[in-house]
Amino acid sequence: MTLVAGRPRTPIPVNVLTGFLGAGKTTLLSRHLKSPALADTAVIVNEFGEISLDHLLIETSDENIVELRGGCLCCQIQGDLISTLEDLLRRRDNGRVHPFRRVIIETTGLADPAPVLHALMLNPYLVLRYALASVITAVDALTGAETLNAHVESVRQVAVADRIVITKTDLADPHGETGFPELENRLRSLNPSAWIVRAEAPEAVPERLFEARLYNPENKSVDVANWLRAAAYPDGPDHNAHHTDAHHHGHKHDVNRHDARIKAFSISHEQPIGIAALELFFDLLRSSHGKGLLRMKGIVTTIEEPDRPLVVHGVQHVFHPPVFLDAWPDTDHTTRLVFIMYDGDEAAIRALFSAIAAPSSDKIVGALAPVNPLATPGTGPFKPV
Repeated sequence: MTLVAGRPRTPIPVNVLTGFLGAGKTTLLSRHLKSPALADTAVIVNEFGEISLDHLLIETSDENIVELRGGCLCCQIQGDLISTLEDLLRRRDNGRVHPFRRVIIETTGLADPAPVLHALMLNPYLVLRYALASVITAVDALTGAETLNAHVESVRQVAVADRIVITKTDLADPHGETGFPELENRLRSLNPSAWIVRAEAPEAVPERLFEARLYNPENKSVDVANWLRAAAYPDGPDHNAHHTDAHHHGHKHDVNRHDARIKAFSISHEQPIGIAALELFFDLLRSSHGKGLLRMKGIVTTIEEPDRPLVVHGVQHVFHPPVFLDAWPDTDHTTRLVFIMYDGDEAAIRALFSAIAAPSSDKIVGALAPVNPLATPGTGPFKPV
């Protein structure tokens, strides 16, 4: 089974490991690279500044470690990341490196993960050969709350994560008596669907930390529910109550916190949607909310291909080319879209989707088609692969 008809080979999963400065990313990565589950893994390490040491702390038995120096992945060396990923593929195809089955990118603590994800979504060659598996964010149990208060980058790192690992729990709570309920509740309010686990927990094994992808090539299965985890998100107008200042805390947030600016919600729709209407929705979404769209992913029932779900995934204004799966994995053919927004207008997005998805929207889409190439099925950057 393949994700896309005609795709030449199964794409290589890419995990992005992020977290603010000092969160323990390298320690976490070094520990898990020793596991057989992460055998045949290529590692790309980005260290900010002229002197870099992180790659020296990663213990591995092969040569598949590449270091990006002199900048942050979110800005000047993004082009280097693309070149590095392309070069790794050439070296792998030519037998000049061990045939790795996974890539882990460890970002600098100052990085907004979005541009890293953009690199995996925009480059035509990388889109065919790599697939984003998950974003893993490390949060320091000792300083995590203060970091979230002071640095919006750390809030974004948490908000886009599939997995959140609380590190240094043995130092913050050496006897395991109290735990970290306030920090965990705050992380959960920022990102309801992420799996939150302590680094020292027995279940924090590589098989779970680094497996959050839609398609598992080993058992040829598609796990829509686990990939989306849409049930964790409110799906209705009462969502705003989820982000009140007193949520889970019993007190008002400090004014320096960024939490109130993060909105996470889902939209579900039972009727098939025309591809033209869907393209128009995403085009308008990019235009009106692109900067604040931290992450969006979903699965859609289309009028044109009702028996083949369409997978969509976007970060800010950049959308991965949509992919039709061969078949639905179960009997639930509901369209489900998950949104994580920064300063986003949830009500406006819901209203826009309702208008586009309504049966009467066909007339609107038809009227816009001459001036909007995305409103014509099979054209524009949203063309399904």
